[in-house]
Amino acid sequence: MTQIILVRHGQTPWNKDKIFRGTYDIPHNETGQEEARLTGEWLKGETIHAAYCSPLSRARDTAEAIARHHGLKVEDLPGIIDLNYGDWQGLPLAEVKVKYANLYRQWETAPHTVRFPGGETLEEVRRRAWGAVEEVVRRHPGQTILLAAHRVVNKVLIACFIGLDNSHFWRIGQDTTAINRFQKVDDTCHLILINDTCHLRTMKRGPYVDF
Repeated sequence: MTQIILVRHGQTPWNKDKIFRGTYDIPHNETGQEEARLTGEWLKGETIHAAYCSPLSRARDTAEAIARHHGLKVEDLPGIIDLNYGDWQGLPLAEVKVKYANLYRQWETAPHTVRFPGGETLEEVRRRAWGAVEEVVRRHPGQTILLAAHRVVNKVLIACFIGLDNSHFWRIGQDTTAINRFQKVDDTCHLILINDTCHLRTMKRGPYVDF
């Protein structure tokens, strides 16, 4: 049995202000740093054998906040980098809703059909991210693997783990530093936990925002 702990990165200024991040390397704000620290504290009593992250600093810093408790070096895993939003990257949500009104409505109602102008589709994210997961599982059979990635990547991977297609994207929640757990036994994946934020219970947090 191979276990996978899939974590989203902590809050950045662009999460808070609802600006599309994608492949832009936007670091944590103070809240995100504290979220990452608390995630590391929460998981420090567990046995983790390997740690991988998206190459972007917000994911790397989250992974390192966890890995330091286990004496692990975090390795970049390019396949789990955030979705490339193309021309939307760096734009506020409010502006996108006006400038790309029709495409944004399509993104809200049929996300699996959207190609972002100058960017990717969810299917392209799924193929590269799932390929990366399969590779690290082959490297660490029977071990526990930490992966630190992004909202879109995590949603797509969660759907893939449990046999859903990308049309279910909006039905899956991912808070900042959410913890998700899976067990892979032979060719079967079991969902053990999804969008766990118990480690953030000491922080003042508002309602869930899917951004």
